[in-house]
Amino acid sequence: MRISEAIRCTWTPQYSNEMLHQPLKSFKPYILRTFSTSISRKYPSPMATASTQNDEAVSTQHKSTQIVPKPIQVAKRLEKFKTTIFTQMSMLAIKHGAINLGQGFPNFDGPDFVKEAAIQSIKEGKNQYARGYGVPDLNSAVAARFKKDSGLEVDPEKEVTVTSGCTEAIAATMLGLINPGDEVILFAPFYDSYEATLSMAGAKIKGITLRPPDFSLPIDELKSAVSKNTRAILLNTPHNPTGKMFTRDELNVIASLCIENDVLVFADEVYDKLAFEMEHISIASLPGMYERTVTMNSLGKTFSLTGWKIGWAIAPPHLTWGVRQAHSYLTFATSTPMQYASATALRTPDSYYEELKRDYSAKKAILVEGLKEAGFTVYPSSGTYFVVVDHTPFGLDNDIAFCEYLIKEVGVVAIPTSVFYLNPEEGKNIVRFTFCKDEDTLRSAVQRMKEKLSKK
Repeated sequence: MRISEAIRCTWTPQYSNEMLHQPLKSFKPYILRTFSTSISRKYPSPMATASTQNDEAVSTQHKSTQIVPKPIQVAKRLEKFKTTIFTQMSMLAIKHGAINLGQGFPNFDGPDFVKEAAIQSIKEGKNQYARGYGVPDLNSAVAARFKKDSGLEVDPEKEVTVTSGCTEAIAATMLGLINPGDEVILFAPFYDSYEATLSMAGAKIKGITLRPPDFSLPIDELKSAVSKNTRAILLNTPHNPTGKMFTRDELNVIASLCIENDVLVFADEVYDKLAFEMEHISIASLPGMYERTVTMNSLGKTFSLTGWKIGWAIAPPHLTWGVRQAHSYLTFATSTPMQYASATALRTPDSYYEELKRDYSAKKAILVEGLKEAGFTVYPSSGTYFVVVDHTPFGLDNDIAFCEYLIKEVGVVAIPTSVFYLNPEEGKNIVRFTFCKDEDTLRSAVQRMKEKLSKK
């Protein structure tokens, strides 16, 4: 089986081991965006054929009773989406013993005082369903933190909704506020759940591409894209995967267009505390924007607790209603003890965030300098814990081919960015590395690339 075919059926347990042993190079560069319903017929399950004691003695009658495998079934709105690229790369990392600088989860743990707060909450019996839109303590902590960061005072009871991670906040926002046929503008490259969730909502997606080296906002292109049918603009700053931060001037342009055309903004700000070279600005804080903005955030990136899946959405009451309606039927409520512990985390002194930036700045320097020394063209990253690079000096045809080579021959994992574009061709020259790893891991990965990579 080729890896392109294995990827299509990674959800099926009987193929999981087989998939791990397939070469990545055999699948087409952008096969991730192609779907086939014939895979189960080409590669039937081992359980699909009844066993016999002697193959030569299988009777015609027995053959006629064999189970016919069913085609894979999925709703049309999800046909194009597969197992995420993060899962695929992480599995290949395990197979080849590669250092994983692909998926954005830390390989170190969150702070003890937050973990102890979770343990204490569990011991105190805070283990049953939480209130649907969040325990009061966390709602208040979110509101307080948002006021300190943005200057905006929000009602924790009417304008804060706690969700199961920012990904669920995104889903609840889109499903709760977007109608089938509504136009939504994305800035590519983008976090892959955006497109999938908008597809579930039945939105018409328009893409605006941010291009290297600085990934600046193409203002004229955005102005042309906004129309009377535009319902919302989805904004991510600091930006994953590029590390770009939208400037105040860029945000003012977006805000003016939204006010003039009565457009909403869905602002994903999960990396707001990882802003290294610029000030993070919440677009909701600009004049006239709070009433039309849903601001989404989470605990995981800031406190290295990605597995807790604690997120939230902040919006005025008339938008919060739609978010909460969708949230009620997605997860209803989020982990109770973790919510109480998250409230403790958000009340930490500012010194925590200052130390966080110092720590990540040191990690970033190790990776960026190492990538440059290895021969990459490294693009600027002002925020997040990601860096994107141009891999073409090494002579591979596209990002997926390069990532295969990097895993198998060098022993390091990166993420191909073509899956983050509506048109994958636009991302074929770029790959993403993360520096949310301990310094020894980063140095080891850099050393492997400096020793084994060679320009072509």
